[in-house]
Amino acid sequence: MPLCTGAERLRENGEKLHATQKPEALLYRVLLASSNPGDIVLDPFFGTGTTGAVARRLNRRYIGIEQDLRYVQAATTRIAAVQPLAGDDEVFGRLNIGRNAPRVRFGALLEHGLLLPGQFLYFDRHSELRATVLADGSLRSASGERGSIHQLGAHYANAPACNGWERWYFQNDRGELQVVDTLREQLRRLSSAQ
Repeated sequence: MPLCTGAERLRENGEKLHATQKPEALLYRVLLASSNPGDIVLDPFFGTGTTGAVARRLNRRYIGIEQDLRYVQAATTRIAAVQPLAGDDEVFGRLNIGRNAPRVRFGALLEHGLLLPGQFLYFDRHSELRATVLADGSLRSASGERGSIHQLGAHYANAPACNGWERWYFQNDRGELQVVDTLREQLRRLSSAQ
């Protein structure tokens, strides 16, 4: 993501007001990925208020800590110019419920017998893109690459990252391919019932 430039860059007497002003697009992504509408966002290095401006736009509340009075004044003016929009939580980026669910390690599926060492997983349902489940909870490709469901998935997808829970499939008792995430949900239900 490029540095903050152009009209977004705050200036004082033609000079950059803050040397490390962050682009609003960066904070937009961060806040959507880590908060819900109505949440309070803390920025202990508030600077010129990028976090506060984006938080206000996305219907989040904020607390900013800044010691430089020039930055405080610029942030106050900047944030006051942002008009909060009307809409429900879904409009403003309610976090996916799955992100709020208890975390489950992939290895826990083996520990509970939901997957077995030596079993194959299929990437995006492609039989030619498969990996062997290892006892330590990692995967091994046919050509010998090893990694987590996310790492090996990113390798197969030729991407920097991959949500392996949604991309790997296992063969159920009826011989049908099912996404591995169904096993994670099954384990969550078992854990909450205990």
